Amino acid sequence: MLDIRLIRSDPELVRRAMKRRGYDDAPLEALLRADERRRALLTEVESLRAERNRVSEEIADIKQRKGNASELVAEMRKVGDRIKDLDVQVRGTEAELDRQALLIPNIPDPAVPDGATEDDNVIVREWGEPRQFDFEPKPHWEIGANLDIIDFERATNISGANFEVLKGAGAQLRRALINFMLDLHIRAHGYSEVAPPLIARRDSLIASGHLPKFEDDQFHVRENDMFLIPTAESALANLHRDEILDGATLPRCYVAYTPCFRYEKFSAGRESRGLIRQYQFDKVEMFKFVLPETSMDELEAMVRNAETVCQRLGLPYRLALLCAGEMSMAAAKAYDPMAWFPGTGKWLELSSCSNCLDWQARRANVRFRRGRGARPEFVHTLNGSGLAVGRTLACVLENYQNQDGTVTVPEVLVEYMGGMRVIGKER
Repeated sequence: MLDIRLIRSDPELVRRAMKRRGYDDAPLEALLRADERRRALLTEVESLRAERNRVSEEIADIKQRKGNASELVAEMRKVGDRIKDLDVQVRGTEAELDRQALLIPNIPDPAVPDGATEDDNVIVREWGEPRQFDFEPKPHWEIGANLDIIDFERATNISGANFEVLKGAGAQLRRALINFMLDLHIRAHGYSEVAPPLIARRDSLIASGHLPKFEDDQFHVRENDMFLIPTAESALANLHRDEILDGATLPRCYVAYTPCFRYEKFSAGRESRGLIRQYQFDKVEMFKFVLPETSMDELEAMVRNAETVCQRLGLPYRLALLCAGEMSMAAAKAYDPMAWFPGTGKWLELSSCSNCLDWQARRANVRFRRGRGARPEFVHTLNGSGLAVGRTLACVLENYQNQDGTVTVPEVLVEYMGGMRVIGKER
């Protein structure tokens, strides 16, 4: 969430930011009203308490002189009742203030372009050349079905639409990608591996920013008000919740593989077919807790880490700087590496890397000290896919397909595939 002092001192800045993102400013107006009401109530409470303290001394003095203070005592009872009533109103107003604050998105960085759709994103660089095929390339769902390594029909029998069963070399390729990505980020990029829970409390998803705005997109375990995590980010953002970290230990860089669960709504089409948009999907997630003054540099480093995965796999991509309307509400600046899917005929994201500044840290209360006795400050948090596993698997199938229907295994994955160099039809 944003600092209430910033919102109070410069509401027009926040109003412009919400407009850039395409957000209704109703929560901001409600927040400002609640903040004004809360401050007015607190002023009255403080005035009444000061009066009660003053009169209490007067009553004590009267009683010491054996005088009659009954009228003053009765008056102070009324003051006490009024203070109790005001305290209830303060708590209610603070709850409203908190509810509205959770709906205010982050302020876009000045470098973020204006815009509302992916057409307004800015391509900042490209890597690799799309492969020129001497045959018509197939989409990954046809490749997987022909090789009998992806089975959507049996997944539907088990769970309904938007799930898949990976079989044989398909399941092996998924595992190879996960292990390759984890090893690369741990050994070459300096991340520490974490294996978090896959179910999180409501307050954890509030801290990460996935609630309350996107509750309809979550798989909810109603009996105990918990949620299947939509991404490892929602768990990792809470890894140091309510802690004060030693600034000398920052940055702290974590990487986690998890299945992810998201009840995403989408229309039919080639972009949503196959492994591109599923209710359950695998992701290797990078997450950083960093010093505020280094966070933009750390974002660029995280983006390079995601790009390295694409480069090692030989997947051509474009790096897009997202416009204000395309970013998550937590992000102040975000990049998407968009890989080429020849069978699908689209550039599709394999990762999204975001700098959330102190927006998540305020919600999770993660702070740091620069030294003994220093005032605690909020850390900055960053997150990025390193990469989305299902989409990467689909991208590999489409880019490495052969005319005979087989798929060549990318060189960096051969050792993870037990020496397999070509994926043929499963027997």
